[in-house]
Amino acid sequence: MVSIHAHGGSHPHHHHPEAPASLNAIFIICIALNLLFVLVEAGVGFMYHSLGLLSDAGHNLSDVFSLLLSLMALQMAKRPVTEHFTYGYKKGTILVSLANAIILLVAIGAILLESIHKLRYPEPVSGEAISWTAGVGIVVNGLTAWLLMKQQKGDLNVRGAFLHMAMDTLVSVGVVASGLMIMYTGWVVLDAVVSWVIVVIIFFSTWNLLKESLCLSMDAVPRSVDMAHLKQRLAGLEGIESWHHLHVWAVSTTENAATVHVVLRDITQMETVKRAVKELFREENVQHSTVECESAGARCADEHCH
Repeated sequence: MVSIHAHGGSHPHHHHPEAPASLNAIFIICIALNLLFVLVEAGVGFMYHSLGLLSDAGHNLSDVFSLLLSLMALQMAKRPVTEHFTYGYKKGTILVSLANAIILLVAIGAILLESIHKLRYPEPVSGEAISWTAGVGIVVNGLTAWLLMKQQKGDLNVRGAFLHMAMDTLVSVGVVASGLMIMYTGWVVLDAVVSWVIVVIIFFSTWNLLKESLCLSMDAVPRSVDMAHLKQRLAGLEGIESWHHLHVWAVSTTENAATVHVVLRDITQMETVKRAVKELFREENVQHSTVECESAGARCADEHCH
């Protein structure tokens, strides 16, 4: 029985392009804008004794921290591989996306606690001051979300930062609405009611981010890879009698890896089949692949054979 293994190490890996310098600049601009807004919002909150503005300033400060984490993850992904970290530090982008989801859930809890406090201990607030300050928040958060919007589609880490800013824009819209209603009706409880509506929207948006980042941290198949389609194409490749031990996982929020064992009808076609399998993986959004080729006489007898 002959078994010949052909590993992908004999061919150079096709690496996903690094995050462009413009993305780093976008994060730096976003961090600066949001940090400035936190200082302004906290100052107005102290001046007008607004618990809502002070709480929102604390929430926005967590967003600055989230943006810093995302920027740090992008920098980590650029670091070269080492003998200990053979994929480099790319996995850090997944861990940061998970941290961002957790921070969003903590923010939801903080908003709920604040709204309950407002219902139990309603205080007169300046609806005009709240509306103007939150209006500035719409501009700052909206601009930040817009800057990140185009970059978030192919990167879970950037999507987490985008969700933070998009949700903050929504929160600011809610604060403006409640401030205007308080101005004209005097009903301070409206602030808490609007907070509950916003919490529900944020929760459903955050849940998918949390679920996907948690799955990727456990080496689940990324959403960007269609396993059913990949298996179908793999089974249809010329020269392959069967395949087994197919594994696909995420190296980072933008790069995927895979390994597979293929049984060949003609072992002399090993290099041709291996190149075809690697090209198939690249077309299916898998940038790093290791292919092991076996002769037909070494058929796999376990449940993983296809």
